[in-house]
Amino acid sequence: MKPTHLLLAGVFTLALLGAMIVATEPKEILLWPNGAPGSEGKTDPEKMRVTDQGDIVLSSVHKPSITPYIPTAQKSSGVAVIVIPGGGHSEIWISHEGYNPARWLMEHGIAAFVLKYRLAKEKSSTYTVDKDELADIQRAIRLVRSRANEWHIDTSKIGAIGFSAGGELAGLAAMRFSQSDKNAVDPVDREGDRPNFQGLIYPGNLNRLEITKASPPAFIAGGYQDRADISEGIAQLYLKFKQAKVPAELHIYANVGHGFGIRNSNKGAVSQWPEEFGLWLADMKFLKEDPGKAK
Repeated sequence: MKPTHLLLAGVFTLALLGAMIVATEPKEILLWPNGAPGSEGKTDPEKMRVTDQGDIVLSSVHKPSITPYIPTAQKSSGVAVIVIPGGGHSEIWISHEGYNPARWLMEHGIAAFVLKYRLAKEKSSTYTVDKDELADIQRAIRLVRSRANEWHIDTSKIGAIGFSAGGELAGLAAMRFSQSDKNAVDPVDREGDRPNFQGLIYPGNLNRLEITKASPPAFIAGGYQDRADISEGIAQLYLKFKQAKVPAELHIYANVGHGFGIRNSNKGAVSQWPEEFGLWLADMKFLKEDPGKAK
């Protein structure tokens, strides 16, 4: 077989593998079943690529959704987390920053919802971070609140955790929230969109995040070897929470850079960050006990 044919065969195999992995995940739920505001007339198919390391990367998203990972009623803690993968607002790295964290949360009794959002910095995109991407995370929070009884969720224990660009979105959602509108025509829009807590994992564009006394508590994590605006920025962000007297916890891992997410290849202290997040949720009284002791 010619080298070109081998390369094409390899690309096809990776794409097939990615499609098979996605097919095994729970069925996604559209945020707007009748079409997202601002996406009218956009019919380009969603794109997926698989990296050599097996990461699934999505783009061309016009139908934002959440993929639910729901623990059994017996195991449910009542806590829910919207999981927001990163990708520089031009792609969504949905496996190690989406599916993997969601599975970990579900296995520890926490309902998780992986957000697939529209992309403001994709080539020729008409979307913006502040209008469309933020609308997607806000709608996701309201949607989960609207179905809380069905999913055994306490509406006062719904938060967001984001990675890189997703961390920026989680932080923006914690800044720009609105209360419920009981007169809204759409029942989902009758729910409030304020997250009760936020997880900011190597978040981008930290200079945009404003912290006030109304901000929800935060868990912040990143790598010492990340670029300076993040590795130093998260320390400065922690001080903003401290000055506003909003509870925050900061972890900076010495031997890692950007994009660690949850991977089987993670070693050392950084591999324990999900457990630290769970312990923080327990310390903040969102969980009743150490998630390591969950049934």
